[in-house]
Amino acid sequence: MSERILICVAWPYANSRLHLGHVAGAYLPADIFARYHRAMGNEVLMISGSDIHGTPVAIRAEQEGKTPAEIAQHFHALFLEDWQKLGISWDLFTTTGTENHTRVSQNIFLELLDKGLVYKQAVTQPYCEICQRHLPDRYVEGTCPICQSPGARGDQCEQCGKPMNPSELIKAQCKLCHATPIYRESEHFFLRLSAFQDDLLAWVKTKEHWRVNVRRFTQRYLEEGLLDRAITRDIDWGIPLPLPGYPGKSLYVWFEAVIGYLSAAIEWAKSQGTPDAWQNFWHDGQAQAYYFIGKDNIPFHTIVWPAILMGYGSLGLPYDVPANEFLTIESQKFSKSRNLAIWVHDFLSRYEADPLRYLLSVNMPESSDADFSWREFVRRNNDELVATYGNLVQRVLSFTYTRFNGAVPTPETLDSDSEALLAKAETTVIMVGRFLEGCRFKEAIKEALFLAQAANRYLDDKAPWKAIKDDAASAATSLYTAIGVISALKTIFYPFLPHSSQRLHEYLGFDGAVSKAGWRLVIPAAGQALKPPHILFAKLEEGVVAAEQERMGIYGS
Repeated sequence: MSERILICVAWPYANSRLHLGHVAGAYLPADIFARYHRAMGNEVLMISGSDIHGTPVAIRAEQEGKTPAEIAQHFHALFLEDWQKLGISWDLFTTTGTENHTRVSQNIFLELLDKGLVYKQAVTQPYCEICQRHLPDRYVEGTCPICQSPGARGDQCEQCGKPMNPSELIKAQCKLCHATPIYRESEHFFLRLSAFQDDLLAWVKTKEHWRVNVRRFTQRYLEEGLLDRAITRDIDWGIPLPLPGYPGKSLYVWFEAVIGYLSAAIEWAKSQGTPDAWQNFWHDGQAQAYYFIGKDNIPFHTIVWPAILMGYGSLGLPYDVPANEFLTIESQKFSKSRNLAIWVHDFLSRYEADPLRYLLSVNMPESSDADFSWREFVRRNNDELVATYGNLVQRVLSFTYTRFNGAVPTPETLDSDSEALLAKAETTVIMVGRFLEGCRFKEAIKEALFLAQAANRYLDDKAPWKAIKDDAASAATSLYTAIGVISALKTIFYPFLPHSSQRLHEYLGFDGAVSKAGWRLVIPAAGQALKPPHILFAKLEEGVVAAEQERMGIYGS
């Protein structure tokens, strides 16, 4: 029986292009997971969108003399281009600027207010006398009082992940003019997070399948005690507070952005002409909801959003939050100011998407930070994609196409080696599927590579290009066996390498989408017509390393 899988992915701020850290942190693992479950025949809904109300959008708009809407619209369009080229298979990628999202967010706010889970309170807020306005969270920067990291924001320290208020920062200053803010009183609405302390802690303790770092971080945070948090802010750019008498106040972005998972599902259902279909993923107890995010967003998805859902009632809680750690670049932390970043659109202007997806998959920061280096990219591409997997496909299919009239050979009785290899292919399909179901992507793709290596060893031993001179039947049998393994590989590599898997699917003589063939070993029948094969992956010259490092201002390795 098929399952329902809800895949919710972090909403990127629409204030800059996407870089490889974004891809490795949330979007690639989510896409791999979605593609696998679709191939399994499960009902999948993968959703996200551009977070257009974040203060980073407003800040960039002010710096460029544009409106926040212009900035958001510009980068949302660029996101869509990058997703298409990279092969991220959204069911819906929307924005937080839709009327639907506004309506759903305001409805949840009012419901929580009606239940006494939201209350108003006068608080002191940072105010810049130079800019003459209250300063929302990210308009304030300073030193983190917990880890002493400079450049901490007024909503959260990126270094230690601790959420905070601007008043907690040491040496706080206005991000735009660098003046020291004063504090003025302003009335705001607070989510009564403290009311969910015990329920959240009990819930988290049941999540034994969560990644260790996610569970420990969340449990430690809860055991320290939850504080109520403001869910409104003094800024015009945002979803208006749905109450009279509060002009200039908006719902806090961290409150309304997570609601986007629900509003996006509702929008998707309406766009399909089935307006109630979203309920299958939110009200059906059999649906499993996965949230793919970076580690800096853990508390918002394991504490804040579950609290909102508990308070609202009747909606399903997250089943898993497989948060990834960070990706460094050439062993250095990502930095826009030092041009230490690799942007998706720039990368894909020179290289294919699948080699990038491969490197980020085999080196995914699942339990600790991982590093991207150009030398490793070239090595993995040449040694693994080209020499191991691509060479296997090329030498088998080219030789078969030429010597067996462009069709799958008819085998004689399989010997023990051939039977063992096909059995390994079948068990690898199953094993990779189990790893993917557990969000263990690095282990999954390594098993796929192990199978390709085993097939190469088999071919080296059987040497059909030599055997065909004296024993054509033996050559036909070993080639048939190798083609069976290649068919398994195009299936198990599909979630990671969708573009090359689709091409290989067609080379093997199959019609339609590779995902429609299902998550199983399908050996092409003897006599099935093949298509002329082409090289799956291009070899990269060693000069790529120096050229790309120089482009980034990095020398040496």
